[in-house]
Amino acid sequence: MNTSRCTRTFLGLVLACLSSWAQAGIPIQHWVMPNGARVYLVEAPGLPMVDVQIDFDAGARRDPAHQVGLASATALMMSKGIAAHGGAPAMDENALGEAWADLGASLSLGASNDRFSVNLRSLTRAELLDGAVQLAARQLAQPSFPTAVWHSERQRWLASLAEAKTQPAYVAARAFATAVYGVHPYGLDTTPAHLQAIEAAPMRAFHAHHLQACHARVSVVGALNRAQAQARVTQLLAGLPQGKACAALPGVSQVQPLARAQNIDIPFESAQAHVFIGQPGIARQSPDFLALTVGNYVLGGGGFVSRLTEQVREKRGLSYSVSSYFSPGMHAGAFRIALQTRANQAAQAVQVAREVLVDFVQHGPTEAEVQAAKDNLIGGFALRLDSNRKLLDNVSNIAWYDLPLDYLDTWSDKVQRLTAADIQAAFARTLQPERMVTVVLGAKP
Repeated sequence: MNTSRCTRTFLGLVLACLSSWAQAGIPIQHWVMPNGARVYLVEAPGLPMVDVQIDFDAGARRDPAHQVGLASATALMMSKGIAAHGGAPAMDENALGEAWADLGASLSLGASNDRFSVNLRSLTRAELLDGAVQLAARQLAQPSFPTAVWHSERQRWLASLAEAKTQPAYVAARAFATAVYGVHPYGLDTTPAHLQAIEAAPMRAFHAHHLQACHARVSVVGALNRAQAQARVTQLLAGLPQGKACAALPGVSQVQPLARAQNIDIPFESAQAHVFIGQPGIARQSPDFLALTVGNYVLGGGGFVSRLTEQVREKRGLSYSVSSYFSPGMHAGAFRIALQTRANQAAQAVQVAREVLVDFVQHGPTEAEVQAAKDNLIGGFALRLDSNRKLLDNVSNIAWYDLPLDYLDTWSDKVQRLTAADIQAAFARTLQPERMVTVVLGAKP
């Protein structure tokens, strides 16, 4: 059996074992590197593997107004080839794929609204980890941004945009985002004109400006101690611009509250009406985050035990599913209620959903509902930490949002201390049902 096949088989066995791993106390070590990078480490020596996430403040909120989609395009193209450097040959996408397969490791890049994220997974066997870190460092620092490949990828992206406009859920969600966020970057949509304005040069400039070592927040979970983690992070970031003091990035405007209610009806040949009701909610660092999380479980996040499901689906049969959720980020992400129903029931479904929301904002949950929500959320909390990947997600959130290092250890106690009054007050501070956006998309009855 060849080495790459053995490596992949072993990695599969390792991953299968992860589901049994969880830990009550999560000691997170944190330090700042000489180059300014901030590192967060959880040692998990039980399995010979490591997961690393590197986050930069280079998500979609940093896209130029005429090049919406630039962050995502840059992330996409950083996997399409690396340039020759220091005697190491250039590699195209196929060569990169084969190299990662031979190492039994993986590297992925992507851009969300706020973050540009790089994720590395590797076994910690020295020769495999050495190769993975070296290859990741090259891919991070020396992307080639091949023009012909970008033009091909752009055509696929344009075709995907055209296809999306035929999908009712996409059209409704875009109308909702535009109405809720206005001109804030969270509400902007990549258009064909934006993509046509993106070429290799803007991607190179975006990469050079935003991916600097001093802007990096690095989360590490796995079988490495602090000295080993520091050495590997140093290698990963070695090719990026160094210097402890980065120039501050320009501020991004906040999401503005809605001034009035807005009802948007969109005729569309769809089997069902798609409904969104909502407004700007909270940023992730809001002190109301946990109260809103518990309360939303009662309102619409708890599936069949939520009030919206009980009133909209169970009692009246107006929708197969209905849910509510908050999507907080660096800025106020949207709160939304989402449902699908028959076109001739849409008006009634909207009315009932609004009534449930108004009552919840005014009166809050009962103590019994709060306790049931706590039991479910606290009881399921360990499942959020039962693999290296899940733990890394949590650690990277702590790193990104500057949450306390003991956040995971104190989460359950903080949730348990919440009262129905706390939750009602948080909802009253956050939501204004009389000023929400309501989008109804579907064929007229």
